[in-house]
Amino acid sequence: MSFMADPPGADRLSARLRRDTRAADEAAQANGFLEALATGRLSWVAYADLAAQHWFLYEALELAAGTMADDPIARAFVFPELIRLPAIEADLRFLHGPRWAERIAAHPATTTYCTRLRYAANSHPVGFIAHHYARYLGDMSGGQYLGQAIARVYGLNSEGNRFFLFPGIDVEAFKGYYRRLLDALPWTFDEQDEFVAEVVEANRLNVAVLDELARRWI
Repeated sequence: MSFMADPPGADRLSARLRRDTRAADEAAQANGFLEALATGRLSWVAYADLAAQHWFLYEALELAAGTMADDPIARAFVFPELIRLPAIEADLRFLHGPRWAERIAAHPATTTYCTRLRYAANSHPVGFIAHHYARYLGDMSGGQYLGQAIARVYGLNSEGNRFFLFPGIDVEAFKGYYRRLLDALPWTFDEQDEFVAEVVEANRLNVAVLDELARRWI
């Protein structure tokens, strides 16, 4: 896999995507729950609840990746090295013990998000790539700062925060490669519009999950 500099052009899909999703990205970053976690103002149980919600979301997304792996468009975005579910399960075993699966539950906002994700990501490459981008590129962007902050304030050292770690991946180089894949997609303007709209919706649903966590723990 070779990494090169991004080509110029404000009309590239990746550039448009960053512009059109900026407000939702800022809303997620400004969420009170994440800020409280990053500064250590919540108990570890609140962090464990976030990890549990991640499990439900990534189970839905990574099952969809299996469904879409043979699609001629979507398969370029199925990266085994990105899979988060085993890392989340390791975190939950550390946080809740071996019977973690009996101790977690999806909140209503998470269930709503999962329902939309399953519908969009299993039916068409546009929907799959939109939700794939919204989750994994978020993990590799603001999620990196959050992961470092959580590790520091809760005294975690790989155990309990594996979700945020991408061993063997140069995160910045990979993000550039991913955006070039987006720019090379042979989509019509209508498909690009649908894609951007679905990313915006995924971000909105993510903020709703964070808002529900904030109501429960702050």
